[in-house]
Amino acid sequence: MAELKNIVDLEIKIRVNLEISETEARALSALIGYGIDPFKKVFYEKLGETYMKPHEKGLESLFSSIQEQVVPTLSKIDKIKNGFAGVLKDTKSNVKVV
Repeated sequence: MAELKNIVDLEIKIRVNLEISETEARALSALIGYGIDPFKKVFYEKLGETYMKPHEKGLESLFSSIQEQVVPTLSKIDKIKNGFAGVLKDTKSNVKVV
């Protein structure tokens, strides 16, 4: 006789969207500039492992997200700013691209 098993697969995804300024994005980019391993090494040497060790997986994911999402966005912002600056340099405009 066939046996019926109750199997429940449940997946819950929680996503936090954070809106940051360009300045904050550049700070995040600088923060991850040396990579996750050098960051952890210095953090653990100077501040210890007790606080950050339980969050290591999240920290690695954060570094990856910043690298994959923030860095390319900043590159696009730079291209846009450079484009505007190139157009505006030939005018007697008081417009400043910031």
